[in-house]
Amino acid sequence: MTESLPETIMGMDAENGRWVLVIFGMLINLCLGTIYSWSVFVAPLTSYFTKDLGQAVTASDVLLPFSVFLAFFAIAMPFTGKYIEQYGPRNVTIVGGILTGLGWLLASFATSVPMLYVLYGIVGGIGVGIAYGVPVAVSARWFPDRRGLAVGLTLLGFGFSAFFTANIAGYLIVTYGVMTTFRIFGIAFVILTILLALPLKFPQAGWKPAGWEPPAPVTGQVVTCEFRRDEMLKTTSFYALWVCYFIGCLAGLMAVGIAKPVGSDIGIEAGLATVLVGVFAIFNGFGRPVFGALTDKLTPRNTAMVSFVLIALVSVLMWQVPTVPVYILAFVVLWGCLGGWLAIAPTATGCYFGTGDYPRCYGVLFLAYGAGAIAGPQLAGFIKTSTGSYLGVFPYVMVLAVIGFVIAFALLKPPQAADKK
Repeated sequence: MTESLPETIMGMDAENGRWVLVIFGMLINLCLGTIYSWSVFVAPLTSYFTKDLGQAVTASDVLLPFSVFLAFFAIAMPFTGKYIEQYGPRNVTIVGGILTGLGWLLASFATSVPMLYVLYGIVGGIGVGIAYGVPVAVSARWFPDRRGLAVGLTLLGFGFSAFFTANIAGYLIVTYGVMTTFRIFGIAFVILTILLALPLKFPQAGWKPAGWEPPAPVTGQVVTCEFRRDEMLKTTSFYALWVCYFIGCLAGLMAVGIAKPVGSDIGIEAGLATVLVGVFAIFNGFGRPVFGALTDKLTPRNTAMVSFVLIALVSVLMWQVPTVPVYILAFVVLWGCLGGWLAIAPTATGCYFGTGDYPRCYGVLFLAYGAGAIAGPQLAGFIKTSTGSYLGVFPYVMVLAVIGFVIAFALLKPPQAADKK
């Protein structure tokens, strides 16, 4: 029997080349994560539909395409897992990238907000849902030794995206108009995701870093056994993780959707508010590797509790002391914790349920993100419409964070082999 050839990535040995895959995954997510710049589009779209087309729209109307996009993003994830294995990470990413670009491109022809729900929200959201989990799965397979850090770095691009794209979008909107901006982004995303997807691949079965051996089981940190998706769904750990993920995403995605309008409401000049969206994106991006590394060291349970304490504290501050410094601090933390949950949850999935059925397991868990994407912005839009201010949403977020802390403390732990029965 002949030995299999050593693993190589783009001509490099796998030990070094696997970091290139993390970088390419990060750049793919940079394109996919442009949805986090949505708050920059809110005012121009409102003006376009009301002044140019003579249509009456509310805050909830303009936030809903954002929610629809994220909801279909989450819905598409569970259906993608088996195709990643069947057709390979490169091909699945290319399909998702093309659909994402088409969503942005087709949105440029929308003549009403409901058309944005379909062209932008559904088409683009499904595209991101198809592509998003692929670089995560690739990193999880190549980095059994530093899974939290690798997944966090891969996802950094998604959160960091708004730092670049919010300012690019702001410039393009002023220069060419909001609909032309959609068109430019759509064409760029198709080209970039196809090129960046080409090197993506999984390691050979049984590959592991030289000199690394799986650690001995430690309560709360490493997987007890491999779970299939149907087995995972029978565990208390899954539902605890799902609810915690939902609360973390609700708080963060609410903050993403209303960042610029809230800044304007408390007296921040519009141009500075756009710049601050980019600043918040930095913390969203770096929240992923930071919380990913913390998850490796502190366990998913303890890291989750840290995030909920931070969310509750800044929500109280924003509710009681809505000043510019508090606004900046609160949204830095909320965006950062959203990034954190997008590292905590996928890392916990691998730690608790294994990597054998990882894409399908995480796909189901990711529905919590979609639920948060609907609930967070729509709660904010309802509060704005009914009270005239977004500030009333923060006491609700504080209460949810306390609930999340209690659930994490009591129930967020690895399942045991007996839970598979």
